[in-house]
Amino acid sequence: MHSNEESVETKLQRIAKKARRDPAVRFTSLFHLMNKEMLRGCFKALKGNRASGIDRITKEQYAEKLMENLDDLIGRLHRMAYIPQPVLRVYIPKAGSKKMRPLGIPALEDKLVQSALSKILQAIYEQDFIDDSYGFRPKRSCHDALRTLNQTIERKGTNYIVEADIKGFFDNVDQDQLMEFLAHRIADKRVLRYI
Repeated sequence: MHSNEESVETKLQRIAKKARRDPAVRFTSLFHLMNKEMLRGCFKALKGNRASGIDRITKEQYAEKLMENLDDLIGRLHRMAYIPQPVLRVYIPKAGSKKMRPLGIPALEDKLVQSALSKILQAIYEQDFIDDSYGFRPKRSCHDALRTLNQTIERKGTNYIVEADIKGFFDNVDQDQLMEFLAHRIADKRVLRYI
């Protein structure tokens, strides 16, 4: 990277700052972030022991020709020729039950693209979430949520705790409504196409 070029991380921080400062801003140019630096970072962050998707390609296999593979992926992304593969559906035991829980495992390249898009979305939306929200957020875990819950119970003398789970929530999200919502802040059609 040339010294006069910003890193992807710096660009994401700038986007987050702008999104925080102006909640009505629409981002028109985001797709340039889907570059080798971003995807290489996403690749490095992938855990090596994860199950492979329908393509059966492991992290180690992809790493053998990493730069060549990333160049090919970036080329397909920018030509709008990248097509996500179907997820591999497996079933794992549900904790404390005899039931099985369905799990979708994406192909390795799909994991990279999803991770990159997630970073872009986090830069735009992270500051919009309430502080008491912990699910699927960066630098937050279920342990953090439990610690906060414990502190709240100790301070406020809570008598009741309600646990709720919306069955099949993610399977039933209205995709059109979601895309309409995202379009309020994202005007880059290429990014919206891959979400």
